[in-house]
Amino acid sequence: MRTKSRRKNKINVVTLGCSKNVYDSEVLMGQLKANDKDVVHEEEGNIVVINTCGFIDNAKEESVNTILEYVAKKQEGEVDKVFVTGCLSERYKPDLQKEIPDVDQYFGTTELPELLAALEADYKHELLGERLTTTPKNYAYLKIAEGCDRPCSFCAIPLMRGKHRSTPIEQLVKEAKSLAANGVKELVLIAQDLTYYGLDIYKKRNLAELLENLVQVEGIEWIRLHYAFPTGFPMDVLEVMNREPKICNYLDIPLQHISDSILKSMRRGTTEAKTTKLLQEFRKAVPNMTIRTTLIVGYPGETEEDYQTLKNWVIKMRFERLGCFTYSHEENTHAFNLVDDVPQEVKQQRANEIMEIQSQISWELNQNKIGETFKVIIDRKDGNHFIGRTEFDSPDVDNEVLIDATEIYLKTGEFYDVKIHEAADFDLYGIPVNADVSKPVRKELKIRTS
Repeated sequence: MRTKSRRKNKINVVTLGCSKNVYDSEVLMGQLKANDKDVVHEEEGNIVVINTCGFIDNAKEESVNTILEYVAKKQEGEVDKVFVTGCLSERYKPDLQKEIPDVDQYFGTTELPELLAALEADYKHELLGERLTTTPKNYAYLKIAEGCDRPCSFCAIPLMRGKHRSTPIEQLVKEAKSLAANGVKELVLIAQDLTYYGLDIYKKRNLAELLENLVQVEGIEWIRLHYAFPTGFPMDVLEVMNREPKICNYLDIPLQHISDSILKSMRRGTTEAKTTKLLQEFRKAVPNMTIRTTLIVGYPGETEEDYQTLKNWVIKMRFERLGCFTYSHEENTHAFNLVDDVPQEVKQQRANEIMEIQSQISWELNQNKIGETFKVIIDRKDGNHFIGRTEFDSPDVDNEVLIDATEIYLKTGEFYDVKIHEAADFDLYGIPVNADVSKPVRKELKIRTS
């Protein structure tokens, strides 16, 4: 039996899952920093906090494997304590406590004060909205609401995150100002359902008013919208998007499927005709809009005819950005009562085919961008390229703009006008124009000999 090490405590926060988990980890880290704790993100530390995801099978497997990895390190004496928080812990705490008892303590998604207490830190209410960001310095996620009230049959989010709870506008503006003061130029607005924002506290869909307030924050140049729902979409948001240059002409709206019978079983509250009409209204209101969506194939009862309807619709709609996932049969969801009757190999084959179609669509759309000039923000340098994005691309999930770093030096976190000279299916290649750039300085290495 090993004894606790005498090394100085360093808390390593490990984040798994979606951008909402990234945000929660950043809040946790901000609280720990305010308590004068030595805290790092996904680096070495003798105390480990794992912020888990419990959304679908692959995410749950990754979370469990990560817990087991750090428990093994604890048993080997490489770390002293392991704490687990997040969605998987919220959803399966009793099972996890039984199956992996060597974790020091498990916490749910709403137990931040209790987690801090276990880390010998106090929850500081005055830090509301403040956090230690882990994204590149130029962008940050801004979570405008927690939880979800939608009844989607396949989704376990309400089980893990609870009912929809909007954050007041004044609090979000304060947080945005704090981020801008620290160099953030792009806000990625996230929630399980942006379109529901305000119904609980303002008794109306209030996303447009929130945007009107956020565009006034000095230093913020781009505001991007993630995770809208197709029913009850507040159309006044499009007017603000069209009028305000800070609002990116971009919308992430997961549509999941288009076959009427599948949409009905998914409890999405819409039809193919209504969804198509809504997208046409988007295109008419904001002609330059990029629409990103996600789809699910292999849902219980999905016939070949249902799938062909979805495939043909994808070909017809020509989404600028699209992701496709296989259905995951989740306990305690409405769809769990259905028979998971589509074989896994068929699910995967359908997902692969959809993504092949999307790859071709993306390639064709990208060819039209050759010769065009776009405003691009530089996120990072990777090998021989600076990696940037246009306003039509969200971090981590969308297309990127690659610029030759052996010929030109650019500052990360800065905007440049970039002319595109080559395009692949998911990447663009460009050269900055009319920018104060220069070739990298190559310093001659001088070795003094005696």
